[in-house]
Amino acid sequence: MKVLKADQVWPVLQKGGSARMTPRRRATFSVGDAVIAKRYNHPGHIRLPQYVQGCQGTIAADHGAFIFPDQHARGIKEPQQLYSVRFEAAELRGENKTHSDPVYVDLFESYLRAV
Repeated sequence: MKVLKADQVWPVLQKGGSARMTPRRRATFSVGDAVIAKRYNHPGHIRLPQYVQGCQGTIAADHGAFIFPDQHARGIKEPQQLYSVRFEAAELRGENKTHSDPVYVDLFESYLRAV
């Protein structure tokens, strides 16, 4: 891994960059598939919000493959499919539903399982 000096950081950030990668295999899910966000009792930071864990949703869009940040934090550059998942407010809030609008959350494939 290349280490930048302090005066090199800002020019690199200004250039920007994409975390998009070439997938290693076909996507597991398709738009319209019903999925459940897995439950995790993970000691570190993951990008799966607790409020969707265990909830059922529907794949709304497939964004393609991107660097999986959970592994990238360990120095592993692994592509993983990223989906937009639609959750109904009633599914997330249970009996205490104050909104009827859906909630869309972008989730990586390993956070999901088929219904």
